[in-house]
Amino acid sequence: MGNLLRLILPKDSPKDSDFFVDFENAQPTPLEKVTWQSVQLVLNEGQSILRSVQSYAGAADAIRQAISNPSNDELQKTAWSSVCPLVEKLKTYFEFSAQLEHVVPVLLSDLCSNDMVPLEHLESQQALFKQFAEILDFVLRFDDLKMTNPSIQNDFSYYRRTLSRMKMANEDDSHTENVVSNEMANRMSLFYANATPMLKVLSDATTRFVTQNKELPVENTTECLGAMANICRVMIENPDFNARFQNADTRMFCMRVMVGVIILYDHVHPIGAFAKNSLIDVRASIKVLKDQHIGRVDGLLNALRYTTTHLNDESTPKAIKQILAE
Repeated sequence: MGNLLRLILPKDSPKDSDFFVDFENAQPTPLEKVTWQSVQLVLNEGQSILRSVQSYAGAADAIRQAISNPSNDELQKTAWSSVCPLVEKLKTYFEFSAQLEHVVPVLLSDLCSNDMVPLEHLESQQALFKQFAEILDFVLRFDDLKMTNPSIQNDFSYYRRTLSRMKMANEDDSHTENVVSNEMANRMSLFYANATPMLKVLSDATTRFVTQNKELPVENTTECLGAMANICRVMIENPDFNARFQNADTRMFCMRVMVGVIILYDHVHPIGAFAKNSLIDVRASIKVLKDQHIGRVDGLLNALRYTTTHLNDESTPKAIKQILAE
């Protein structure tokens, strides 16, 4: 108990959510246990996925040699044998996105139900809040790794081109069919064609949750997301909260989660995160990022610049556009 502490707030400051969330030690209550256990299995696998993506070297050299020497059968075989196990990895990442898609509405159902207001949910269900934060953290880290490693998409594109050529030439492709089926390859192609594939999965899952659960007011979800972003921002700003962090990465974790929620809110809310009446204090959030050491949060600032959908809307204040452009 006491992992999430509420401080006295001015009543006219809805965007100042002064809570300390113990992201390092929050444990599920008996009421959270069932949901927590099912989500935790997915999160554990997510860490394995991240390690795999971080070490993904690709087959660029072998592919380059094969393309440069189209009549050299040995180089073609070398490239193919190099790409196939990598496609197996890409299939694993893609299949994991389906697990993520499944657990997101499970978490949101508990965090956005009608029995409590959003801040009460986040106070009494801190372990589930932590898990949702960890999903956001995973999504940002995976998509950043994908965007900065062109081999991921290039390897899969080469695999599909070569498979198509082999089929047209009526070559024996009995082994290749065991890598991914044609239907799976089509779905994977759509997934990897997206600049931020995991974010798309997350935003689509959240949007479906809102539209399919007619009994829940949309505000339940948007207010919950807004509160998450503002709580993370205040935890970064407040030196007393900072002093409670035991892990050096927790502050950075809060920044990634803050940015992740802003992006998610911007994708699912009709007017987005940047409008004046947004529930998130985006300008203060950007200032928090700008106050960090130069170079440390460039990826997060770029995520706000390039993966949001409403930044360039007319409703976005010029001051926000300017501070992000600097």
